[in-house]
Amino acid sequence: MIDRLQVARYRVRAQQLDRGEGGLADTAALDLGVQETGPDGALWALAVRGVDTAAIKERDLVWLWTLRGAPHAYRRADAAAVAAAVAPWSDADAAKRIFDAARPLKAAGIPILEALDTVAAAMRATVTAPMVKGEVSGRLNELLPEPYQRFCRSCDAVHLYEQPFRLAAARAGLELRPHTSPPVLEPVPGFAAAEAFPDRLDPVRAYLRLCGPATVKAVAEYVDSPVKEVKARWPEDAVEVDVAGERRWILAADEAALRGADATATRLLGPYDLFLQARDRGTLVDDPARVKQVWPVLGRPGGLLVDGALAGLWRPRKSGKRFTVAVEPWRALKRGERAAVEAEAERLAAFRGVPLAGIDVAG
Repeated sequence: MIDRLQVARYRVRAQQLDRGEGGLADTAALDLGVQETGPDGALWALAVRGVDTAAIKERDLVWLWTLRGAPHAYRRADAAAVAAAVAPWSDADAAKRIFDAARPLKAAGIPILEALDTVAAAMRATVTAPMVKGEVSGRLNELLPEPYQRFCRSCDAVHLYEQPFRLAAARAGLELRPHTSPPVLEPVPGFAAAEAFPDRLDPVRAYLRLCGPATVKAVAEYVDSPVKEVKARWPEDAVEVDVAGERRWILAADEAALRGADATATRLLGPYDLFLQARDRGTLVDDPARVKQVWPVLGRPGGLLVDGALAGLWRPRKSGKRFTVAVEPWRALKRGERAAVEAEAERLAAFRGVPLAGIDVAG
């Protein structure tokens, strides 16, 4: 039987959170995509995996709206293959991924995959140079009929449904200019649609490799796909393991690493770091009250990783020129652990380009 700590430590190693240094080419998390949400997003996720983010050139990475419609960073060389790998597998899958936008399309007799292709074609024709999202949406409204549109109460205007807009962008070969708000879209240079992609980019296999062992349901929730669709694409080389009495699966090539997992690391994980994106939250945090603290509906904190397991929360505090890190551990930190946390806070401050005024450890 595999216990919770083994699972956490396996993921620390699989996601390279225990790595001292590395490059983009061998950073495994980029196969599944590194989510870009908040100031401590994709680049911080790479930094805590040993990547020298200051050395990354502008065109080394590409930012795309992909799984769950969230912005993710990938290796630029993978852009076309990623677009193929994250594409919905069927109309039923596409309908699940675009939520309420599927209803008017179905009512109008428009197949969902066909609708995404229609939106993508309109986006490709519209965005020939960098363009702000709102302007793109306005132009698409003029091009696409009513089933593609919705009335937005907050804006008091008619817009394209959000998820078809986001999921069609990568299909259209459009990337996000990083760190822009509102988002700026632009064509991926030399983009040509791909029909095939390497196994490492398959989201089902990548999730099992990086966030395993997992159930079919957990993978489906991560991809935002129906369980039936994921089950139909379940890898033949996935093997069953027992995690605290629950049947889960991991790729056969990774089973030995899981059973011998002993990786440890202390890191300040960003709120949307891949380690915190696994859908089995109860495996990482066994106290339901703490689960709500780590994953609230709004205002997520960062996760404090100590000795290969989640051990608390952290938040950045900036007041004028003062930058501090507030840490809320769930247990008393040993002297060496506290020193490691302080070192990570220094790294975060350097990443943000500000001096660290100090850390505030609760308790």
